[in-house]
Amino acid sequence: MLTARKALWKATRLLENVIAPKSLQVACISTDQQQHGTFYEFRTYCIQPHQNAAFLRLTNEKIHLRTAHSELLGYWTVEYGGLNQVFHIWKYDSYSQRAGVRAALAQDPSWIEQYISKAMPMLTSQDNEVTYLVPWSKIQRPPKEGGVYELASFQMRPGGPAVWGPAFEAAVSAHSAVGYALPVGVFHNEFGPTNSMHVLWWHEGADQRAASRHNAHGDPRVVAAVRESVTYLVSQQNKLMFPTPFSPSK
Repeated sequence: MLTARKALWKATRLLENVIAPKSLQVACISTDQQQHGTFYEFRTYCIQPHQNAAFLRLTNEKIHLRTAHSELLGYWTVEYGGLNQVFHIWKYDSYSQRAGVRAALAQDPSWIEQYISKAMPMLTSQDNEVTYLVPWSKIQRPPKEGGVYELASFQMRPGGPAVWGPAFEAAVSAHSAVGYALPVGVFHNEFGPTNSMHVLWWHEGADQRAASRHNAHGDPRVVAAVRESVTYLVSQQNKLMFPTPFSPSK
């Protein structure tokens, strides 16, 4: 009987380690993306080419009708990596807050009549993603206005931050620690493509970005960190963007 009990105990401990080894438990806790309710909605709109200027002009005139309901982090036009596109980020404290905002907008006659009825025919498509700031990132404001923004989007392998989070953090930190670029925010997808990460970088200008990237490619600290991170990478897409005159992030 005693021998049987010992065998059962050993089997139980082995099963516990297979299901949830301590190392994985710690990794899951340290890379949890949902430590609070705040999330950021990414929106990308594609505009009919001949309506691009008219859409931006209308949005500039009427964006106050939208920002009266919730916080706009930034609004950009895409210069490279997508034609006739705008990208904007909205901050929400909870899903219930967003639901309330959407309901209020649907009942706002000024928003519907002055903006939506005119803007929607100018678009060819809309897309959105829900993202969280990773625990080791915070929203940072650029030191000055007049720069350019780069949205670097990474499709990572299945497994989540518990698997590739530390390597991804090391790669981002290697770029930012020595001043190659300023990370405005690092985000992890909740809705949209799963296992996706986004880094919103700020650069003083497009040429400065090109020079910094060239220097980073020769920096052994960056090369080592990126070499580890890319082992978990499936694909990557970059967009270079200019802030609109009405964007809170300039």
